[in-house]
Amino acid sequence: MRALRIGVLGAGLIGKKHINVLLAGEGKYELAGVADPDVSAAAQAAPDARQFLSIDSLITEAKPDGVIIATPNQTHLEMGLACINAGLPILVEKPVADSLEDAHRLVDTAEAAGVPVLVGHHRRHNPIMQAAAEAVHSGSLGRVVTAASLWMTHKPKGYHDPIWRRRPGGGPILINAIHEIDSLRMLLGDIVEVQAFSSNAERGFEVEDTTAAVFRFSSGALGTLALSDTASAPWTWEWTSGENPDFPNEDTDSLFIAGTLGSLAVPSLILRTHPEGYQSWLTPLTEKQLTYRPQDPYIPQMKNFCDVINGDGEPVVSGREGLKTLAATLAIAEAAATGRAVRLD
Repeated sequence: MRALRIGVLGAGLIGKKHINVLLAGEGKYELAGVADPDVSAAAQAAPDARQFLSIDSLITEAKPDGVIIATPNQTHLEMGLACINAGLPILVEKPVADSLEDAHRLVDTAEAAGVPVLVGHHRRHNPIMQAAAEAVHSGSLGRVVTAASLWMTHKPKGYHDPIWRRRPGGGPILINAIHEIDSLRMLLGDIVEVQAFSSNAERGFEVEDTTAAVFRFSSGALGTLALSDTASAPWTWEWTSGENPDFPNEDTDSLFIAGTLGSLAVPSLILRTHPEGYQSWLTPLTEKQLTYRPQDPYIPQMKNFCDVINGDGEPVVSGREGLKTLAATLAIAEAAATGRAVRLD
């Protein structure tokens, strides 16, 4: 079978990540071309690849088998519709769109046209998260009753210099929490209700710097998320998982899931259980270290995209799944702004 030819829209940081995966495709897939209005960015990201100034020229001249959309969030709908109209499967970086209205339009149009849409929630392809999901879904924890997710770090000086990062929409809820929400949904299922509080007390910007949210899942389980980008703490996926070498690595955890028989800490994957019938706060828990084989999650994500294009698999994260994660994330901002719980249909 010939290598699939994949085009990339956007030559920024995440676009470069996809480009590097494609360049190392080993005959399974290859880079068809890069489209970015910034010629220098495209040339720097992939100097030997065909470069285009627009999505239209990429589609008509490079004739890719599929397209990765790694452009700014507000362009996802326009870029996605152009690909769908051309019958091209897309892998769109999260969030699937910058509003629920645009997300619904993109996903509904793709489903009506029979064109696959995948969303780049890459943690679902991370072996750590997959091992955690296997433990939860196998019943090792019993009936899951609660989960606690932490994302606490201190963004560096200068990060908030761009005005948009000081205004609503530029804070940790919409920039960072979406990853944590998708991880919780991967493990516990759909979120049906959200309550939240936010504060800007530290920096005084219009945008939040700290948020606490509570979730009700369709299973009846409850979860929490403590989120802050002004906290000097190590409890983030970036610091604890070792997934991104650009960040320091700490031997600690940032996600905890607890059930009637046991609990699981992530990303350490330490499973602590009581024998069934002996659950008691007076009885010691038995520890077990779960194992996994490390892998860059962008590689299996690309393989899944290519399998879908070839008709050999289903999306790990479909457009519809990405829409649900976006809805739950936006519900945090709504609940914090209104002081009322938000129900998700």
